[in-house]
Amino acid sequence: MELSAQMKESRDKSDRLSKSSSVSSLPLILDIDDFKGEFSFDALFGNLVNELLPSFQEEETDSSEGHSNLSGNDSLQNGHMRVPSDAAKFAQGLSDPLFPEVDKILSLFKDSCKELVDLQKQIDGRLYNLKKEVSVQDSKHRQTLVELEKGVDGLFGSFARLDSRISSVGQTAAKIGDHLQSADAQRETASQTIELIKYLMEFNSSPGDLMELSPLFSDDSRVAEAAKIAQKLRAFAEEDIGRQGISVPSGNATASRGLEVAVANLQDYCNELENRLLSRFDAASQRRELSTMAECAKILSQFNRGSSAMQHYVATRPMFIDVEVMNADTRLVLGDEGSQASPSNVARGLSSLYKEITDTVRKEAATIMAVFPSPNEVMSILVQRVLEQRVTALLDKLLVKPSLVNLPPMEEGGLLLYLRMLAVAYEKTQELARDLRAVGCGDLDIEETSSDGSGLTESLFSSHKDGYPEHEQASLKQLYQAKMAELRAENQQIPESGGTIGRSKSAAVASSHQQISVTVVTEFVRWNEEAIARCTLFSSQPATLAANVKAVFTSLLDQVSQYITEGLERARDGLTEAAALRERFVLGTSVSRRVAAAAASAAEAAAAAGESSFRSFMVAVQRCGSSVAIVQQYFSNSISRLLLPVDGAHAASCEEMATAMSSAEGAAYKGLQQCIETVMAEVERLLSAEQKVTDYRSPEDGFAPDHRPTNACTRVVAYLSRVLESAFTALEGLNKQAFLTELGSRLHKGLLNHWQKFTFNPSGGLRLKRDITEYGEFVRSFNAPSVDEKFELLGIMANVFIVAPESLSTLFEGTPSIRKDAQRFIELRDDYKSAKLAARLSSLWTSSS
Repeated sequence: MELSAQMKESRDKSDRLSKSSSVSSLPLILDIDDFKGEFSFDALFGNLVNELLPSFQEEETDSSEGHSNLSGNDSLQNGHMRVPSDAAKFAQGLSDPLFPEVDKILSLFKDSCKELVDLQKQIDGRLYNLKKEVSVQDSKHRQTLVELEKGVDGLFGSFARLDSRISSVGQTAAKIGDHLQSADAQRETASQTIELIKYLMEFNSSPGDLMELSPLFSDDSRVAEAAKIAQKLRAFAEEDIGRQGISVPSGNATASRGLEVAVANLQDYCNELENRLLSRFDAASQRRELSTMAECAKILSQFNRGSSAMQHYVATRPMFIDVEVMNADTRLVLGDEGSQASPSNVARGLSSLYKEITDTVRKEAATIMAVFPSPNEVMSILVQRVLEQRVTALLDKLLVKPSLVNLPPMEEGGLLLYLRMLAVAYEKTQELARDLRAVGCGDLDIEETSSDGSGLTESLFSSHKDGYPEHEQASLKQLYQAKMAELRAENQQIPESGGTIGRSKSAAVASSHQQISVTVVTEFVRWNEEAIARCTLFSSQPATLAANVKAVFTSLLDQVSQYITEGLERARDGLTEAAALRERFVLGTSVSRRVAAAAASAAEAAAAAGESSFRSFMVAVQRCGSSVAIVQQYFSNSISRLLLPVDGAHAASCEEMATAMSSAEGAAYKGLQQCIETVMAEVERLLSAEQKVTDYRSPEDGFAPDHRPTNACTRVVAYLSRVLESAFTALEGLNKQAFLTELGSRLHKGLLNHWQKFTFNPSGGLRLKRDITEYGEFVRSFNAPSVDEKFELLGIMANVFIVAPESLSTLFEGTPSIRKDAQRFIELRDDYKSAKLAARLSSLWTSSS
């Protein structure tokens, strides 16, 4: 707005100048106010030259109108453009000057510059004056600030002096108040002391004479005040006696004796007053007048902090003085006299009894909270009395700790019954302790809260927890002995048969009945699991728990080791007896046919006993492995996590487990060796009985050779297939591989020795090769590469009986390592002497070497 006003004013000035002047310079009037506000040079310049350039304004106007009407008016109907009139005028004026107002504008610009210079000088002068004025005002302002700072400093000093004065006056007033308060307290104390001395003088009469006391000490309505004063007098007199006894010589006995009389009279009075209050408390308790009980308890709290009232209240509860309550507790938990209590019945009885005790304590807690000024202390006394009297009396009847020297018989439950009763009682009593703590027991340490496991409930079982691991071990040992006696009694019921063969069959049957039972081992583990559960219940500290668990688990290792070792030894006894039977029926060469037939029959029976013993031992080995696996699984699932918190406990138990099983491993190894001996003995018997001389030296009669295996080979393979079926099932892993490898090597050696007894012609060699193939196919089921290789070499060596003598040298070109065994085979050829093979082989081996 201001700029438009300036432009309007400049325009008016220009109009006046243009009217009053000619081509000469115009009298400009520029004002400083024209340059204030939002100054625009374009507006100022326009105001100066607009009056001098009117033709340009008209041209601009016409040009704008012409452009706007170009689309509608400049075109003719025939399409030719119309020439505007302005263009004609412009063409006519080309001969005139192009810019005739230039002189006026130049003159105007010169005058404007002069006026602008004058305005600049005016502005500079004003600025100079303003700077001087600002400098003067700044100097005055600085001087004023300095004076104000001095005034403020003085004001702060005054405030500091005033604050110091106020503080001094306040301290003086506080001291005066303290002195007044102290004086008032001293006055009050002096007044009370005078009154106490007056009452003390009343008690300082002859001993036992309380008839001349002030009415205060006999007025029932002022019992509380009398009790308070009596306690103060007692404390004062006893303190004075103590001080006199230390510092006053024995010659001054009169004052001391007088105070002793006062103290004795005060003690008598306090006792009489306390008894009177307790009687009133009991009467109010019987009437259930809680307000009277609370009043008496509050007064009695001044006598030994009310301990007599608390103890008296707790002691007079019916559950502590009624004998019938105790008898009812015993009947509820243990049943009728003479009956055998079981852990389940005891658990139900304890649950019912402890619930009744908790309800009773909860009811008493309501009364205690309403009556006693210190209810927590009373609750502590009540709960302690419940546990130490009522619960302890019951536990003493329920738990009688047996001696480890003379254990209770298994017919009466054995040591296990005591341990189960102990666990039930401990668990239920812990639940009672938690319930009582929830009801409230003050500061009483009722549960196992400290790091050492101390607590009132724990103390009830401290005698039973002493030597607890030894009782668990003794119980497990007793259970094991009873189980073994039970198994022996079952085995003794097997009737014995007469005769040698009958005895062997009976032994086999007995052996089957005495086999290792996985069920029995599972029962051992179940006993141990129950014992470990009790260890976890009784042992709160990780170190104690780990030690107890390790001891109990060691008992299981001993039991399983002894049981499976004895089972393996019993199975070995069957193998040993079968071996003795075989030795008994070995005959010489010169016997009659009847004796030989009887001996052959007995040998068959001995072989059957050996086969039965073999199977029995394999079953024993299998069950032994299953038993060990059960123990290892039990250790991994239940034992190891309890041992890990203690360094070295887990590794020590693993080592003990390996040591315990080593005896069983030794028995198993010996038994497996006996099994191999048993199998090989029967193989040798079958080969000796079934192998005929003509099997490998059939007559050369022109018939086609027999490509079937010999009868001896068939019998041996059938026997091995039958008897080793149990071994394939019982053994596994490295044990199976080692056993079958050893058996295959022994079979290979036995066959070699057996064939050394025969001579072979070419057709017999083919028959032998067929036998070797049959044996090789069977032992391939052993999955023993070394055994397979041996039988493959046997097949190669059997070719020495088939080829012509001159072709023998070509048989061993690829396998020179079997020359020694091959030479032994070559010597069995029926043409060995006639073909003079000895000399030929000698020259052959020499040239080859």
